[in-house]
Amino acid sequence: MPSSADRSRVASHSSRILPLLFACLSLAVVNPGALAQAGLDSLSTLPPLPTTASRDTLTIQQEAVPSKPFSVVGPRGAVLGQQDGSFELWVFPYKVLSNLRISALMDQYPVSIDVNEHAALITSTPDSTVITFSHANFTIRETILAPKTATEGSGALVFFQIEAIRPTTFTFSFTPNMQAMWPAQSDDMPSPEWIISSPSSGFYTLHLNSPDIAAALAMPTAEPGIMQPYQERAASNPLQFVIHFDPARDTDRVFPLLAVISQQKDTSTKQALGKELSDLNHSCESLFEQNRNYYRDLLSTEMHLETPDKRLDVAFSRAEGSIDQLRVETTPGHHEEALTAGFLGSGASVRPGFGWYFGRDALWSTFALNSSGNFQTTRQEVEFLLKRQSPEGKIVHEWAQTADLVDWKSLPYEYASADATPLLTMAMNDYLRVSGDKAFVQTHWDGLARAWQFEITHDADGDGIYDNSEGSAWVESWIPAMPKQEIYLALLDEQASIAFADLAHATGHSDMEADARRRATKIAKTIEKEYYLAASKDYAFSWNEGTPDKTSTIFPSVAWWDGSGQLANQDPMVSRWASANFSTDWGTRPVSDLTSFYDSISYHQGSVWPLFTGWASVAEYRAGHPLSGYDHLMQNVDLTWIQDLGNVTELLSGQFFQPLGRSTAHQLWSSAMVISPVVRGLFGLEWNAPENTLSVTPHLPANWQSATIKAVPFGTTHLDLSFTRTGTQLTVAALQAPAALHLISKTPGARVEGSVIHIPLPPVEVAIIHQQPEVGAHTRQLKVLSEQSDAHHCSLTLEGRGGTTYTFLLRENAPDLHVHADGADLGAIDHGLRVVSVAFPGDTAYKEKSVSFSW
Repeated sequence: MPSSADRSRVASHSSRILPLLFACLSLAVVNPGALAQAGLDSLSTLPPLPTTASRDTLTIQQEAVPSKPFSVVGPRGAVLGQQDGSFELWVFPYKVLSNLRISALMDQYPVSIDVNEHAALITSTPDSTVITFSHANFTIRETILAPKTATEGSGALVFFQIEAIRPTTFTFSFTPNMQAMWPAQSDDMPSPEWIISSPSSGFYTLHLNSPDIAAALAMPTAEPGIMQPYQERAASNPLQFVIHFDPARDTDRVFPLLAVISQQKDTSTKQALGKELSDLNHSCESLFEQNRNYYRDLLSTEMHLETPDKRLDVAFSRAEGSIDQLRVETTPGHHEEALTAGFLGSGASVRPGFGWYFGRDALWSTFALNSSGNFQTTRQEVEFLLKRQSPEGKIVHEWAQTADLVDWKSLPYEYASADATPLLTMAMNDYLRVSGDKAFVQTHWDGLARAWQFEITHDADGDGIYDNSEGSAWVESWIPAMPKQEIYLALLDEQASIAFADLAHATGHSDMEADARRRATKIAKTIEKEYYLAASKDYAFSWNEGTPDKTSTIFPSVAWWDGSGQLANQDPMVSRWASANFSTDWGTRPVSDLTSFYDSISYHQGSVWPLFTGWASVAEYRAGHPLSGYDHLMQNVDLTWIQDLGNVTELLSGQFFQPLGRSTAHQLWSSAMVISPVVRGLFGLEWNAPENTLSVTPHLPANWQSATIKAVPFGTTHLDLSFTRTGTQLTVAALQAPAALHLISKTPGARVEGSVIHIPLPPVEVAIIHQQPEVGAHTRQLKVLSEQSDAHHCSLTLEGRGGTTYTFLLRENAPDLHVHADGADLGAIDHGLRVVSVAFPGDTAYKEKSVSFSW
């Protein structure tokens, strides 16, 4: 240890030297008053945390894969890392540290162990993530938490529980960052300082050139590591916490990594930081328990499923938790929260994925929130966006966490896209239809009316449709040139017109209602006239001053999104989406792989987005193609396990089953697209709470005998829906339903008796056996392009690879049908289900085949 004189000399030069070094540390002199001056009680280790491996059915546990990411996000901070246990820690909006790694040196064992190389297991629950490191001498469990009730100045916690055979020195090394999130500017590097507060306690402070803000980091019982003296040359050494672990003393103790930020002035910074560390240390156990209880309560009160497919049930609830994690405070201490678009480790940058606020991302996701009954988050998001609405009425596209630290309005991001404006109207109407909350609509009527006025007055080509004159619609780049009016935006305009009419009706604005309905009708006719391509039986991607861009895309699928409409010439196009040209085995491409500019790793011209897969699934269910709708739904479900456990990634290669390297692994609207296709497609729910009406038009897989949806939101209450097959009838029963509830169904022949719907089933049904592809695989699974059924026939148009035999299931709902197959081989009946085999001859290219059944 340096002498007092050495420490004084280092301190006197610290203001000049420290900005040059990562770890040239200034030590506070230990004296009887140090503890009081630092405001730091002696930090303490914790008792063991509850285990997470089998805590509940929503736990996901897999072998740790070092190349895969994980994320744990809360309202005030996040830990973003790799499954080898290394990570970066954020106390929003600052990246406090990065590249945390662990080494171990055992007594009488001369080799230093890289602990991260021994990451063996990752366990993910809705409230925390655990990385387990396994070595012959020791086991370490790294538990990561981002508390929903984090105290001011903190945001994330990491706990280390250690078991070892012999005494071991563990060194936790990391890079100190203290960098503000993009686009704010930060110092090149912080100035670290080690503060000794007692013989057994100390902490690092990280200073910036600004005296108003600093961070502090601590681990109970830890000593500082590398202590490079002033006399040495500048070097970028990591900071280190060194813990001397004694099995006899420490086996049942947990070592928390504590991180806080204080925005106090000058002389009080160390005292404030010290007190915040002490307070956080004392609250660790309660924060852990509060987080566990929060997610347990949230996921038991929001909609959840009980189906024969437990994997689907888990993915559905984990998607709800994933979305909730992405609610982040917009300004520390102001308690306003909004949805961020998603997170991934930032690496050498300060852009953690898309960890700031996007209008359209959040608005597309509110349909899942409303489906689940999370009305509070929808209201928060609407109010966040309306608070930042432009004077002309346009809705925000993008708002950074550090927008208040820069001249945000001078940057080109705030209102860069056009689609958030119609999406706000659609989302608000969906909220009204599910919640019945007219008062909220009325409270925000002025903002809604201004958004509507903006939408109907931005039509550059005069065809009566909102267009790209005020920013991008969907694509941000396109070949050969940016479009003037995309069908995506035109279809949103039509649906927003219907939505605004509904909102106007609910609030007594009859004149505006009539105008909006007339506008919706006119837009629908114009779309059919301008966009439909009779020669290819498709719809154009865009309309450009009288010339259509005839590229075949997935974007017309949004026509079916809110259930209010469809496209008149749908079947050939919808069948095309199910083909291998559009559909991989892990989701849908935005364009066909036959497109001249198709690129499987291009952001807009070939990669697979779970968002598009969700759009396609909802459209297929509503357009009469439920088998492909189910396949697409389950492809999104699979992604719950493929990368950042419990979360769904942003985009994947269009050629191989693999996320792109910079894909935001914890993506908001990707998780939303697990929920919406299930609720609005598979179960076919449509709400009209103001009229006390719930429509149920289900498409249960043929191999499901029964299912239950728990906690279906309806106005101010909840109900359960049970689905049970009996012969040629599906019975849907509403349990704990309000007396005023009026059930209906769009299924032909459905009959309603009070709180029960009797839905006729066809004599024969087909079930596709879904399989998750292997990582890195090409597309090779069976595709269902179309399906038709009547009283005595069922026919399918299939697509498969030549040289391959596929199997699926046939359900016979009536006895003694004597089914005959044309183009397929029938197996024996087992519990009402037959295995059907279909062979595709020839080379390995995909080809079509018709299969029919008669009885």
